[in-house]
Amino acid sequence: MSKQFCTFVLDRLLFGIEVEKVQEVIRYQEMTPVLTAPDSIAGLMNLRGQIVTAVDLRRRMGLPKNEEGGLPMNVVICTSEGAVSLLVDRIGEVVETEPETFESLPDSVRGEVRQTTTGVYKLEHGLLHVLNLGATLDGIVTSGGSPRTMAAA
Repeated sequence: MSKQFCTFVLDRLLFGIEVEKVQEVIRYQEMTPVLTAPDSIAGLMNLRGQIVTAVDLRRRMGLPKNEEGGLPMNVVICTSEGAVSLLVDRIGEVVETEPETFESLPDSVRGEVRQTTTGVYKLEHGLLHVLNLGATLDGIVTSGGSPRTMAAA
Protein backbone atom coordinates (compact mmCIF):
# COMPACT_ATOMS: atom_id res chain seq x y z
CA MET A 1 0.00 0.00 0.00
CA SER A 2 1.40 3.39 -0.96
CA LYS A 3 2.17 6.15 1.58
CA GLN A 4 2.05 9.90 1.18
CA PHE A 5 4.69 12.16 2.70
CA CYS A 6 4.85 15.91 3.23
CA THR A 7 8.39 16.74 2.10
CA PHE A 8 10.86 19.42 3.08
CA VAL A 9 14.53 20.23 2.56
CA LEU A 10 17.30 20.58 5.12
CA ASP A 11 20.85 21.21 3.91
CA ARG A 12 20.14 19.79 0.42
CA LEU A 13 18.60 16.60 1.89
CA LEU A 14 14.96 15.76 1.16
CA PHE A 15 13.00 14.59 4.22
CA GLY A 16 9.43 13.45 4.63
CA ILE A 17 6.79 13.04 7.32
CA GLU A 18 3.64 10.98 6.79
CA VAL A 19 0.91 13.42 5.76
CA GLU A 20 -1.52 12.30 8.46
CA LYS A 21 0.92 13.53 11.13
CA VAL A 22 1.14 17.03 9.62
CA GLN A 23 -1.30 19.62 10.94
CA GLU A 24 -0.23 22.44 8.65
CA VAL A 25 2.67 24.12 6.87
CA ILE A 26 3.14 27.83 7.51
CA ARG A 27 5.61 30.63 6.95
CA TYR A 28 8.05 31.73 9.60
CA GLN A 29 6.45 33.01 12.80
CA GLU A 30 8.05 35.20 15.44
CA MET A 31 9.18 33.20 18.45
CA THR A 32 9.93 33.83 22.08
CA PRO A 33 13.29 32.32 23.04
CA VAL A 34 13.43 29.92 25.99
CA LEU A 35 16.73 30.57 27.74
CA THR A 36 16.89 27.27 29.63
CA ALA A 37 15.80 25.08 26.70
CA PRO A 38 18.10 22.72 24.79
CA ASP A 39 19.93 24.25 21.83
CA SER A 40 17.58 22.55 19.35
CA ILE A 41 14.58 24.50 20.69
CA ALA A 42 14.26 27.70 18.65
CA GLY A 43 11.55 29.05 20.95
CA LEU A 44 7.83 29.18 21.54
CA MET A 45 5.31 30.58 19.08
CA ASN A 46 1.69 31.56 19.34
CA LEU A 47 -0.31 29.69 16.72
CA ARG A 48 -3.84 31.11 16.86
CA GLY A 49 -3.83 31.10 20.66
CA GLN A 50 -2.00 27.79 21.06
CA ILE A 51 1.57 27.89 22.43
CA VAL A 52 3.72 25.66 20.23
CA THR A 53 7.34 24.57 20.77
CA ALA A 54 9.48 25.21 17.67
CA VAL A 55 12.33 22.75 17.04
CA ASP A 56 15.21 23.84 14.81
CA LEU A 57 15.78 20.64 12.82
CA ARG A 58 19.17 21.80 11.56
CA ARG A 59 20.43 22.10 15.14
CA ARG A 60 18.67 18.90 16.21
CA MET A 61 20.38 16.95 13.44
CA GLY A 62 23.78 18.54 13.90
CA LEU A 63 23.68 20.16 10.46
CA PRO A 64 25.55 23.40 9.72
CA LYS A 65 23.78 26.76 9.90
CA ASN A 66 21.91 27.71 6.72
CA GLU A 67 24.35 29.92 4.82
CA GLU A 68 21.80 30.78 2.12
CA GLY A 69 19.94 33.05 4.49
CA GLY A 70 16.21 33.42 4.49
CA LEU A 71 13.78 32.51 7.21
CA PRO A 72 12.85 28.90 7.90
CA MET A 73 9.40 27.48 7.28
CA ASN A 74 7.23 25.69 9.88
CA VAL A 75 5.95 22.14 9.50
CA VAL A 76 3.46 21.84 12.36
CA ILE A 77 2.94 18.25 13.40
CA CYS A 78 0.41 16.60 15.69
CA THR A 79 1.70 14.60 18.65
CA SER A 80 -0.09 13.03 21.60
CA GLU A 81 1.01 16.06 23.66
CA GLY A 82 -0.12 18.69 21.18
CA ALA A 83 1.33 20.52 18.22
CA VAL A 84 5.07 20.94 17.65
CA SER A 85 6.64 23.03 14.89
CA LEU A 86 9.65 21.77 12.96
CA LEU A 87 11.72 24.55 11.40
CA VAL A 88 12.93 23.56 7.93
CA ASP A 89 14.78 25.29 5.08
CA ARG A 90 12.19 24.80 2.38
CA ILE A 91 8.86 23.04 1.91
CA GLY A 92 8.55 20.45 -0.84
CA GLU A 93 5.46 18.75 -2.13
CA VAL A 94 3.35 15.79 -1.13
CA VAL A 95 4.98 12.66 -2.53
CA GLU A 96 3.38 9.24 -2.89
CA THR A 97 5.71 6.28 -2.34
CA GLU A 98 5.46 2.54 -2.90
CA PRO A 99 6.67 0.03 -0.28
CA GLU A 100 9.06 -1.71 -2.69
CA THR A 101 11.08 1.52 -3.06
CA PHE A 102 11.88 1.69 0.69
CA GLU A 103 15.39 0.79 1.86
CA SER A 104 17.37 1.00 5.07
CA LEU A 105 19.73 3.94 5.40
CA PRO A 106 22.93 3.85 3.39
CA ASP A 107 26.12 3.51 5.45
CA SER A 108 27.12 7.02 4.35
CA VAL A 109 24.35 8.55 6.52
CA ARG A 110 25.84 9.20 9.95
CA GLY A 111 25.34 11.12 13.18
CA GLU A 112 22.05 12.64 14.25
CA VAL A 113 20.56 12.31 10.76
CA ARG A 114 21.00 8.53 11.03
CA GLN A 115 19.45 8.47 14.52
CA THR A 116 16.40 10.47 13.46
CA THR A 117 15.70 8.78 10.12
CA THR A 118 14.07 5.36 9.66
CA GLY A 119 15.15 4.78 6.06
CA VAL A 120 14.84 6.15 2.56
CA TYR A 121 12.51 5.85 -0.39
CA LYS A 122 14.05 5.85 -3.84
CA LEU A 123 12.43 8.57 -5.93
CA GLU A 124 12.97 9.51 -9.56
CA HIS A 125 15.02 12.56 -8.55
CA GLY A 126 16.85 11.27 -5.45
CA LEU A 127 16.23 9.87 -1.99
CA LEU A 128 13.47 10.74 0.47
CA HIS A 129 14.70 10.41 4.08
CA VAL A 130 11.82 9.34 6.33
CA LEU A 131 11.89 11.32 9.56
CA ASN A 132 11.34 9.30 12.74
CA LEU A 133 9.33 11.76 14.82
CA GLY A 134 9.72 9.77 18.04
CA ALA A 135 13.51 9.81 17.83
CA THR A 136 13.59 13.41 16.59
CA LEU A 137 11.51 14.72 19.48
CA ASP A 138 12.86 12.37 22.16
CA GLY A 139 13.95 14.40 25.18
CA ILE A 140 12.54 17.66 23.80
CA VAL A 141 10.55 19.62 26.38
CA THR A 142 7.08 20.52 25.10
CA SER A 143 5.43 23.86 25.72
CA GLY A 144 3.48 22.09 28.48
CA GLY A 145 6.76 21.70 30.35
CA SER A 146 7.11 17.93 30.31
CA PRO A 147 9.91 16.04 28.55
CA ARG A 148 8.79 14.03 25.56
CA THR A 149 9.54 10.36 25.31
CA MET A 150 9.72 8.30 22.16
CA ALA A 151 6.42 6.62 23.02
CA ALA A 152 4.62 9.99 23.10
CA ALA A 153 5.16 10.80 19.42
